[in-house]
Amino acid sequence: MATMEEKTTQPSTTHEKSSALSSSDDAPGPGVALNVSGHKQELQRNFGLLSLCGLGITSGNVWIALGGALNVAVYNGGPPGVIYEFIAASVFYWIVAASIAELASAIPSSGGVYHWATITGGRYGRACGWFAGWWNAFAWLLGFASIVQIVSAQAVSMYAVMHDGFVTQQWHVFVTYIIITWITVAVVLYLNRALPPIEIIGGFFVVAGVFISILVCAIMPHVNQQPYATNFSVWGDWQNQTGYSSSGFAFLAGMLNGAYAVGTPDLVTHLAEEVPHPSRNIPKAILCQYVFGFFSGFFYLISILYGISSFDDVLASLYLFPLAEIYRQAAGSKAGSVGLLFLAFMPTFLSCIGCCVTASRVFWTLARDRATPCSHFFSNVDQSTHNPFRAIVFSGVFVTVLGCIYVGSKTAFSAFVGSFVILSTLSYIAAILPHLLSGRKNVVPGWFWMKGMMGFMVNGIACAYIIVFIVIFCFPFSLPVDAAHMNYASLITGGLSLFVLLFWFIRQSTYVGPREVILDTHVLAKDAI
Repeated sequence: MATMEEKTTQPSTTHEKSSALSSSDDAPGPGVALNVSGHKQELQRNFGLLSLCGLGITSGNVWIALGGALNVAVYNGGPPGVIYEFIAASVFYWIVAASIAELASAIPSSGGVYHWATITGGRYGRACGWFAGWWNAFAWLLGFASIVQIVSAQAVSMYAVMHDGFVTQQWHVFVTYIIITWITVAVVLYLNRALPPIEIIGGFFVVAGVFISILVCAIMPHVNQQPYATNFSVWGDWQNQTGYSSSGFAFLAGMLNGAYAVGTPDLVTHLAEEVPHPSRNIPKAILCQYVFGFFSGFFYLISILYGISSFDDVLASLYLFPLAEIYRQAAGSKAGSVGLLFLAFMPTFLSCIGCCVTASRVFWTLARDRATPCSHFFSNVDQSTHNPFRAIVFSGVFVTVLGCIYVGSKTAFSAFVGSFVILSTLSYIAAILPHLLSGRKNVVPGWFWMKGMMGFMVNGIACAYIIVFIVIFCFPFSLPVDAAHMNYASLITGGLSLFVLLFWFIRQSTYVGPREVILDTHVLAKDAI
């Protein structure tokens, strides 16, 4: 394994530029403790390993994401398709997560893929980092909006279950959406020191919620003398209802549903400047997130798929959140359905907090390197709240604007938030592919490092998966296609990428980019690596 001193003797072209920029007016002065990003350590390291794991499993939220999309996922193969596509997507995302974890361990910076791409890209690092950072920022802002919409749909659905004849309108969801958004923003703004225990509580709700939900869905049909689904219908009754003639392609396209549930391997990496010893703790938290996410999601899917007595009623349900009808069937009562929905609502609401934290941190790291409009304004860390106050407010405003789009067109809103997977995976490959092509030589190994051919194989498979599935995930969800059911992910991704490109030409002369810091304990802030 390379030593810390070796990093000072083998600088790349990008590193040299970064070092030169460190002498600019906004560089920290002599004697100021730095973090790995090259900036003054401004955020408090309030998080520990347990709270970081809580953030990962709460905001990862795999089992709830799977249940909330079941009415869509079932078209790509029926219940067997839902299970097998989730397993396949999980395997590939384990590989992507391993690639992310070793970069996070080597370069524990809140910028995440933005910083890594700058380093791994060598002479092209500034451009790679620019695109990776903006793709990642857009992905998390859209992800924040998506999870708020899910929580809003849950709340409205719980009310609808207990009020016969209630007809849900889009404005009901919008009002709830605005309330949830700004409660979340207020918590992140003013309860900064309370965030770690909140995430621990969120982790408890996720673990308890999935355990109780599995038990209820497995036991109550027997208690109510309701029939379970057959083994064949759950494991073998493949039903391609997408309109595509190829069941193989329907399977590959259906992996998008699994990818949406598990596709957040960089989630905890953006807390690198708020947790001690991030080089060790972040890979551990990623491992915890993915191990718990897979097993909870897998057993949860089995329990609810056996507990559904009528899939036709689930697909025809007027409830916005499909679990409302699924739980009604499994529990055998409306009260039972609301109780189970509440178990899903609490961790999902808390996951909004984690997504807000992540989205705001990503945008803030871009701002402090002059990569955003009004970068000096948004890069500020408030001295009373000890957080990037303005970046957090910006995240709330951005999500609110998207909510206004929801009122006008659910299709347009879905087009934006549905781009999360493609934008996030584009940001990952912008860091991983240069790492692979450079022979994995531009990065000094951290605490977690895949040695020898293992690293090349894992990075290579991760890149191949991302390249292939970015194309597949842009295909229409089903055939024939109409305006309301078209997949607009390619349009949204292309439009946002065009904005990023144009802004690059405007800002490249003043764009700083992440700085490299000599890994020396006399330079770095306490617990920075």
